[in-house]
Amino acid sequence: MRVMLINPKFRLPIDTRTTPHLGLAYLAAVSERRGDEVFLFDADVEAESVTDAVHRFQPDAVGITANTPQVKQAWRTAQAIKSVKDIPIVIGGPHPSVLPLESAERSEIDIVARGEGEEIWLKVCDVVEKGLAADPSFTARDLLDPQARHIDHILGITFKTNDDELHNHPDHPPIADLDELPWPAYHAFKMESYTNLQPATDAIDGAKSFSILTSRGCPYRCTFCSQSIMPQKWRARTAESILAEWQHLVEDLGAQEIGVLDDSANIKVDRLFELSDLLIEHKLNHIPWIFVNGIRANLASQEFLAKLKAAGLKRTAFGVESGDPDILLSIDKKIDHDTIRRAFKNAKGVGLETIGFFIIGLPGETEETMERTIKFAIELDPMIANFSMLTPYPGTIVYEIAKRQGRMLVEDWEDYVFFEGKARYEMGEMTAEVIERKWREAYRRFYLRPSRVVRIVTRKDFWINWRRTFRMAFRTLFPREEKTELKQAIEANV
Repeated sequence: MRVMLINPKFRLPIDTRTTPHLGLAYLAAVSERRGDEVFLFDADVEAESVTDAVHRFQPDAVGITANTPQVKQAWRTAQAIKSVKDIPIVIGGPHPSVLPLESAERSEIDIVARGEGEEIWLKVCDVVEKGLAADPSFTARDLLDPQARHIDHILGITFKTNDDELHNHPDHPPIADLDELPWPAYHAFKMESYTNLQPATDAIDGAKSFSILTSRGCPYRCTFCSQSIMPQKWRARTAESILAEWQHLVEDLGAQEIGVLDDSANIKVDRLFELSDLLIEHKLNHIPWIFVNGIRANLASQEFLAKLKAAGLKRTAFGVESGDPDILLSIDKKIDHDTIRRAFKNAKGVGLETIGFFIIGLPGETEETMERTIKFAIELDPMIANFSMLTPYPGTIVYEIAKRQGRMLVEDWEDYVFFEGKARYEMGEMTAEVIERKWREAYRRFYLRPSRVVRIVTRKDFWINWRRTFRMAFRTLFPREEKTELKQAIEANV
C-alpha cells in the first residue's frame, strides 16, 4: 500500500531550527516494516504543493501530524488533499489528542489518532488495505460506513461515521516494549534541507545531525507541560537497543551529533550508566551528544554527570522554570532551588555545557516573582538561558487556570505560534505589558552582562554563526507584527 505522512507548514517569526519530525520518522519506519511504500512530505522543506505531491504519489492513506499552532494548517492540508481524492486521512499529534472531537467534526478529517500513534496507524492501514483488496475503489467514505463497522475494533481513535454520529473509542494502551519499534526512517527525509539541533550554538552540517529517543512518558505532571497528554507511565529502551541505533547513526549515517529527545531520560540513572559504559566500550564517545529537552535536576549527581561526559555528552539542560519558591511549588515541579543549584554546579564541575529553561508569567506571578526568576538565572549562569513566556496550552492545568481566573489573549490556535514576543493571557496584576517587559528584560540582563558578552565572543562557533545569532537575538527582543503575514504565507503554500 502507498502511504503519505505529512508535517504541515509551520513557519515561525524567527529563524530557528528545522529538524526531521521524529514522530513521523517512527510512523514511516513502522509503515515500511508493514510493507508499505512511504512518502514523507515535510512542508517546511518541500518545494512542491501538497496537491501536486498527492497527484504524483497517489497515496492510499494519509497521516498528518499537528501541534496547537499547526492544527489549522493541518486542516487546510487535509482539505487540499480531499480536493484531489477521497483518501482516508488520519490526524494525530499533541493538539488533536487533547481536543479530538474538534478535528473529528471536520469533514476533511476521517480519523483522529490520540496519543502514541504507531499501533493505531498500523491498524487503520490494515483496514484500508483490506478494503482496497476487496474493492480497488475503496474510499474514506467507505471506511466510515456505519453499517460496515470497519474500525469499531480500533482503540485510541475518534471519528464521525457517515450518519453524523461521533465515536470516541477508549484509549489505546501505550507501547509496552519500546525495543520492538524499528529505528526512525531518516532516509525518508530530505536530510540536506535541515539544520542541526541547536544552530545558534553549534556549527554542524544538518544532514549529519540526528535525534534519538531512549524512553517515552513522564511520571511527573508539571501544570504547564503539554506532555501531560502522553502516557504517564515511563517506559525505557534497554541500553543494548539504544547502542545498536547509536551505532547505526554514527557508522551508517555518519552522525556528527546526536540529540536525546526524551522528556525524562534519567528517571533510572543505572540505565544511563550502562549506556555510557557501552558507548565508551564501542568507541562511540567521540561523537558529541546533548539532552535537548533536559534531564531531572534531582537525579543529576556529579558522579552520574561525569560518566555521561566520558561517554560523549557535551551539553545538558535543566528545567528551572521559576526563581520564586512559592511559584515553583505551585507548578508541581517537585524540586527545590538548592537541588537545581547543585545540578548546575555538578554539570559545570565535570565540564558540561548547560542550558536553563525559565518561564516568565506563570499563574500567580507578580513583577517581584518574575524578578526573582531573572536573578536566579543570572546566579545559575548557564551557557544558554532560554526564557519563555508562559503559553497556556489546551490539555494543561494552567490552561484551565488561565481560562477560569484570567483573560485569554489568543483568538485562534494560530495565535499560539512561538517566538512572537507576546503574552498569551493576563491574570490579576500580571498584565500582558508586565509579562512582555519582564521577558525582554530577562534576555537583556542575562546576555548583555560584560562577562557574558566576553564568553560569547570568545566561543569559536559564535563566529561561524554570528549573523544568524544576531538575527535571532534581534527578532527575539524586537518581534515584528507579522501574524497576518505569516498566516497568508502559510495558507499560500498548501
